[in-house]
Amino acid sequence: MRLLTAVALSTVLFASQQANGSKLTKELGDRFQTKLGRIVQNGQTPRGKSRAALSTQVTDAELNSYLRYQAADQVPAGIVEPEINAVGEGKVSGRAVVDLDAVRKQKERGWLDPMGYLTGRLPLTARGRLVTENGKGRFELEGAELSGVTIPKTLVQELLTFYSKTAEDPDGINMDDPFDLPAQIREIRVTPGTATIVQ
Repeated sequence: MRLLTAVALSTVLFASQQANGSKLTKELGDRFQTKLGRIVQNGQTPRGKSRAALSTQVTDAELNSYLRYQAADQVPAGIVEPEINAVGEGKVSGRAVVDLDAVRKQKERGWLDPMGYLTGRLPLTARGRLVTENGKGRFELEGAELSGVTIPKTLVQELLTFYSKTAEDPDGINMDDPFDLPAQIREIRVTPGTATIVQ
C-alpha cells in the first residue's frame, strides 16, 4: 500500500525521539491504524466539487505506536526503532537506528568517501520542513546527524536512496523531488505533536 510505504520512508529520515515523553502502546497504534483505514477509504471515494474537506488528526504517540507494534514489517530492513515528531509550523524531526554496513557494502568506496569509514548500526536524526499544498508535497532538509555528528545532505540522500529503492524503482527516492500525496490528500498541517491530514 503506497500510503504505508510513504509513512515508512518518511520515518527513515524524518523521525525523532518523542519530545513529550508519551508512552507508546498497542492501543495507540490501533487508533492510528483505524485512522489510516479511514484516510485510505476517503481517498477511494470519488470527490464531488461541493464536498467539504475531511480532516483527520494524528498524534506523534499514535504514529510511533503504530510503527512499533503494527507496522514493523513495513519498515525497510536495516532500520530500527523509528520515531517521528511533529515540531510545528510544518517542521518535523526524527530518529532511527540505521545499518550502515549494508549501505557501505553496496559499492566500492574510495578513501575520500565518508561512507567507507562508517560501520555498524548508528542513530540517524534529521529535521526539516514538510511543505504540502494542492495534493503535492516536498521535504526541505534542514540538518541531519549520525551518532551526533553533522552529516552532509549527500550522505543523507545516499541513505534514503538505498533504503527506498525497489525492483519497480531501482533509483529510490530523490529527496529534492516533489511528490504526489496519496489517498486524495490535499495537505498535511504540522503542529506541535500532531499532524492534520486534509482530504
